Amino acid sequence: MTSKGDPVTAFRTGAFKRRIAWVFALQLAAILITCVMGAYNVAPLAAVMAVIVIVIVLGWMATKREWRPVSALAVMISSWDESQGNPDALRPELLARGTDADIASLSKGLHGFVTRIADYNQRERNFTRDASHELRSPLTVIKMSVDMLADEENLSDFGERSVRRIQRATREMETVVDALLILARESDTGMDSERFVVNDVLVHELDAARILLAGRPIVLELEEPARFALQGSRRVFSVLCWQLIRNACQQTEQGRVVITVLPGAVTVSNHAGPHPVDAAAQSARVFGADRHGFELAIAQRISERFAWPLELQTRPGHENVARIRFPKPLPAQPVEA
Repeated sequence: MTSKGDPVTAFRTGAFKRRIAWVFALQLAAILITCVMGAYNVAPLAAVMAVIVIVIVLGWMATKREWRPVSALAVMISSWDESQGNPDALRPELLARGTDADIASLSKGLHGFVTRIADYNQRERNFTRDASHELRSPLTVIKMSVDMLADEENLSDFGERSVRRIQRATREMETVVDALLILARESDTGMDSERFVVNDVLVHELDAARILLAGRPIVLELEEPARFALQGSRRVFSVLCWQLIRNACQQTEQGRVVITVLPGAVTVSNHAGPHPVDAAAQSARVFGADRHGFELAIAQRISERFAWPLELQTRPGHENVARIRFPKPLPAQPVEA
């Protein structure tokens, strides 16, 4: 039972049904009376037919008038823009007092729904703005400080290893922040749209990855049997490829990680070294590698968001292959008109 403060209580339950019932009852009575008058020759046949047509038209117009609030609500929802729409336009208090309670309840539910969407959009904007500043600023300070520390002379071996670990962790943290911010921008699937060559972006990413892998027996190789470009966000593509490269490196104790550019696709595969230091330990590490870890989870979500299908495959020899397909590749060189 609704309370007195509930706006739905201002409307009569079943009003729509009662009014429609009255319309059809009056229509039926008018038609019956007209037919009886025609049967007893009280009225000519032409007049009877004309009255029947008029009664049907009036009934249709009355029914259409009763359905008008539902149509107005449907038009408002179909043309709703969540980024600019005003949720107060759906407040039940704005409906006519004679509106049926069911329609008022529907308006109340839609008002609450669009209000939550508006609040969610505002929280998304606040989060991405604040997180972008508050997380990236300290990461920039850490990167600059570590670079300055790396240039210091007479660093011990332990100090150099520590600097490399900090650089690697900073790079990984920066990439994770970028990935989370990309995924947080729910309505921004086409952000920073530009044309870029996939091969050039991969060369840059591999150069950065080689620096972070210094000291580890892993070789990064780029094979380019094809070249193509994409129209989209270069940063999103970089983050996606970095997640796959990072995952492949974590699954490889020593050996090669090969990135191959194919027509409309990029593959990342890991190849274990032929002579591991400890075969038993190496086998345990490979078998224990999590193919559904954090990196692949982020990569999968990015691929779904931007419609770049991601396929995972395991081949003999503990070789894991991740393949990204791009449905709309472009020529590496723009076609001149």
